[in-house]
Amino acid sequence: MYDHILIPTDGSDLAQRGVDQGLSLAKALGSKVSIVTATQPIAVPPVGMVESWAGSSWDVAGYDDHQKKLADSILSQAQESAARLGIAAAVVYVPDALPALAIISTAEERGCDLIVMASHGRRGVKRLLLGSQTAEVLAHSHVPVLVVR
Repeated sequence: MYDHILIPTDGSDLAQRGVDQGLSLAKALGSKVSIVTATQPIAVPPVGMVESWAGSSWDVAGYDDHQKKLADSILSQAQESAARLGIAAAVVYVPDALPALAIISTAEERGCDLIVMASHGRRGVKRLLLGSQTAEVLAHSHVPVLVVR
C-alpha cells in the first residue's frame, strides 16, 4: 500500500510519537523509510533595526554549525529508534528551510507516498499564534499525510 514513508521530526517528545507510529507502520507494511529534519534560516532583524545589529560571518557560521549539530543529533536519535525495530532508515537534513516546505519537497524528491507526522491538534487562536507545520503540510502536500496526536 505505502512503499516509502517520510517521517519528519524536530526531536521533540511530540515528534517522537510521530516517529514511533511511522516506524511501526513501516515495519508492518515493509515500507522504506526516510526521516527528515529541517532547520530554519538565521533570523535577520527587521528593517530599521539592522543598523543596531552588526552580524558577522562568525554569527552565521556559528549558527549554521550549531544547527547542523542539532540536526545530526535529532536524526541520530530517530535512526536509533528505527534500528531498534530492524528498519534501515535514510536520514535527510534540510538546512535553512521552513520546515513544512522542507517536508513537502523531501517527500516529492524521494518519491514518498505517505508522510507520517505528529501534531498538537491546536485550534483557533492558539493555532494562529503558535503556527502549525502539520497544518501547512496538510494544506500544500500532494502526498497523503497521516497525522498522529
